[in-house]
Amino acid sequence: MQKKPPPLGHIETWLFDLDNTLYPADCRLWEQVDKRINEMSARVLGLPHDQARVVQKEYLRKYGTTLRGLMVEHNVDRNAYLDYVHDLDLAPVLANPRLGAALDRLPGRKLVFTNGTLAHAQRILVKLGIEKRFEDVFDIHAANYLPKPEPVIYDELVKRHAIAPRAAILFEDIARNLKPAHELGMTTAWVKVDWAWLRGPAARAAEDHSAYVHHEIDDLTDWLEDASAALTGAKQKG
Repeated sequence: MQKKPPPLGHIETWLFDLDNTLYPADCRLWEQVDKRINEMSARVLGLPHDQARVVQKEYLRKYGTTLRGLMVEHNVDRNAYLDYVHDLDLAPVLANPRLGAALDRLPGRKLVFTNGTLAHAQRILVKLGIEKRFEDVFDIHAANYLPKPEPVIYDELVKRHAIAPRAAILFEDIARNLKPAHELGMTTAWVKVDWAWLRGPAARAAEDHSAYVHHEIDDLTDWLEDASAALTGAKQKG
């Protein structure tokens, strides 16, 4: 049974995942990333692309990211890897002035919390036209190359940015990444993208996010507009 969402009036820190959250998944940048990860894996492993993909997916399952697997197993140059896989054509990402206006109306600070790099995040934020709305970006370098949902990096995020978890909300397109945030006491919001196909029908059937997802969102901009309007109305009434 899904938990009753906490009220938003207490939120002081708004945390946003980057990819497929601040821009819609139908931009399909993940296809470019997946292709470039496979190319880099093939290069590092010295294998044809089809064989490298098998090893890459095994590293993904075992280590949480392909990068982590290549670091542990092959001492890959992590900066070269990250630069390569994030060298993307961002043409599908369009400016979103409505999102910018909605962010402006939210009380409190906003941060990006991503498994990507700071440079990648900055490029995306500029394309969206919202780069000035965020206080900082907590990226894969800040996380010591550990990916979400490793709980230790949520602890580091909270410590580094002096976040009061019970006064924070995290928006994510991958629901399982919300579990550690919920355990810290954060409000959680899932921007609904069905990634279960990556893990097969059994995973889809077994996946139940209700214990740690407070809000399910179809369109982030619409939801933030409604939330900011509700918060403004509540403030005026108060």
